[in-house]
This record gives sequence, C-alpha cells and structure tokens, in this order.
Amino acid sequence: MGDKSVQKKRYIVETARRVFMEKGFKKVTMKDIVEACDISRGGLYLYFENTSQIFAEVLKLETEEADDVFSGSIAEDATAVDILLLFLKEQKKEILRRKDTLTQAIYEYYFEHNLPKRDNILKKQFDSAAKVIEKLIETGVDNGEFICDDCAGTARNIMFVLEGLKISAQTTGITSDVVDQELMYILRGIGADD
Repeated sequence: MGDKSVQKKRYIVETARRVFMEKGFKKVTMKDIVEACDISRGGLYLYFENTSQIFAEVLKLETEEADDVFSGSIAEDATAVDILLLFLKEQKKEILRRKDTLTQAIYEYYFEHNLPKRDNILKKQFDSAAKVIEKLIETGVDNGEFICDDCAGTARNIMFVLEGLKISAQTTGITSDVVDQELMYILRGIGADD
C-alpha cells in the first residue's frame, strides 16, 4: 500500500471509531461508515469487507494509542510504585469515562464473534497487561516496595477488578470514590498503600 492508501485506511479507521463509540458495534452498518467518512461505498470496500474487519482495526489502533500514552508518561527514574500508580490513574480515567468510549462496542463485538484465543485482541490485551503488571510487582517486591507471594495471580486479579469496574461503570454506574476504594484495596493487597 502506498502512503496515500495507508493514510486513507487510517482515516477510515479513525472515523469509524467515532461511529462505533456513538452507536456501539451491532448497530453500525457499512453505510454509516461511508456517510461518516464521506467516501463512496466502493472506496470503503476497497479497504474493508465488513464492519467486523473495520472494528478489528479500530481495536488495534486503540491498543497502540493506549500503549503510547502510558509509556510516554513514565519518568526515567520512576519506581515500581510510581509506575503502578500511573497505570491505575490511567485506568481510573478510562473506567469513569462515560462518553467517547468503545466499551459497549467491544463487548457487543466479542459477544457476537466467537474468536479463537489467538485472534482475540481483547484476550491478548488482558494477558499482556497482566504480564506487565506481574513483572512490575516482581520488580517492586525485589526492591522492597511491594509484598506479594503470587505476583502472577495478583496481576490477573488486578486486571479482573479493573475489567469489572469498567463494566460496572457502563452498566450500573459507579462514582470516583468507589473506584478509589477499589484501587486502594489493590494497593493495600501488595503493601503499597502508604
């Protein structure tokens, strides 16, 4: 693909992301994306066959951007506690964000598509984040910042708590104080609540 094609495809994905945020996954049609992008139907089909293909690209873009935001915020001399606090702060923002979020679309997509584990971007993101947190906790334990006997289990538990908070925020609604309480519980669990 030439530069112009790459730019056009990215434009479609970025525009489609806004459509998915507004409508979820199930209600979005190729026509919606054609109209939002102000391109011809053939122009869209040149790059994508269906909304599922587009949404998979949207998920990849989301992952790249989230990784960039987080890694760009870490100071060179940051401790394991500093990094974990930054991660949890970013997660809190994501949890409490009611608009401009793909949460509904993501769950609709995964309920509709029974993807094998190797193709499941959400599973890959979860596992990758859990692995990073595990290594972070191990580093904190080695440095005397954390106390933890099962770093892998604790990391998975943190990810499950965060995922549950995201769902609760979108379905039943939760306050900033509730999120803070749950995050403090996580920090107390590894001895980092000082």
